[in-house]
Amino acid sequence: MGAVEEDESFLTAFLRTVKVGDVLTGTVAAVGQSGTTVLLDAFAGDPVGVIGPLDLSWRFSGRFAAGIVEVGGRVSAEVIAVDLRERQVRLSRSATENPQLWAYLTALRPGQRLSGTVAAVERFGVFVDLDDGPDHPVFPGVGFISMPELSSRRFEDPSEVVSVGEHITCEFLVFDPFNGEARLSLRATQPDPFEHFDQFARSVHVGQTLPGSVSKVVPFGAFVRVADGIEGLIPLSELTAPTAEASGDEVTVIIIEIDPLRRRLTLSRRQEDLGPPAD
Repeated sequence: MGAVEEDESFLTAFLRTVKVGDVLTGTVAAVGQSGTTVLLDAFAGDPVGVIGPLDLSWRFSGRFAAGIVEVGGRVSAEVIAVDLRERQVRLSRSATENPQLWAYLTALRPGQRLSGTVAAVERFGVFVDLDDGPDHPVFPGVGFISMPELSSRRFEDPSEVVSVGEHITCEFLVFDPFNGEARLSLRATQPDPFEHFDQFARSVHVGQTLPGSVSKVVPFGAFVRVADGIEGLIPLSELTAPTAEASGDEVTVIIIEIDPLRRRLTLSRRQEDLGPPAD
């Protein structure tokens, strides 16, 4: 057997002994934009350990290897994958940098209900300080709700849905290893909006008048909230004037179309003699 074949045989044998979740130590062999290679203590033949740029550290968002690790430096990292084809051991330094947080996040399961306190409301989403979760090294909470997962209702700002200090219950979606977060959904814990609309649609009829509040004026008309979680659109052609309504206005509207298939409610303000709002 040639020397190269023998080395490959030893490497294959070593890779088959490595398991996801193992913690390995080694010496940094090279640092580059595509990743950091590590000469593992358990296999000194070649630097087969690889730490991807997103797995270096949560403190630096995984973007800058320089300053986090350097050639010749010692590292400890957890195995996140063994690639027999590429003959590599993929490692995460973030896991050993914050072992308590990593252990907590990897133990969560999709669909699990988690409770916590809203720690920060940002334009891109909401941070949640989970009741049973550890502190995050960077963010105000280990839980995070993206904008689409806040609510099935239409809103402009997340502060319309939740507020700092509010205690909420969410559904766990996935562990985000890049940021070290538990991605959550508040929307998943709320009533099905389609079922809610269907119930509402069965309780009203075309020609019925309803009280409402203008929630948003758009170039093609105005949205009016006529019940909790139910909004209808007044098309531009059905407004009393293009600029007659403004957000927050209390109005009386008449139903001119109910579309159960698309779950849409079309309203009008141009009808005369609407009469008193229906009960």
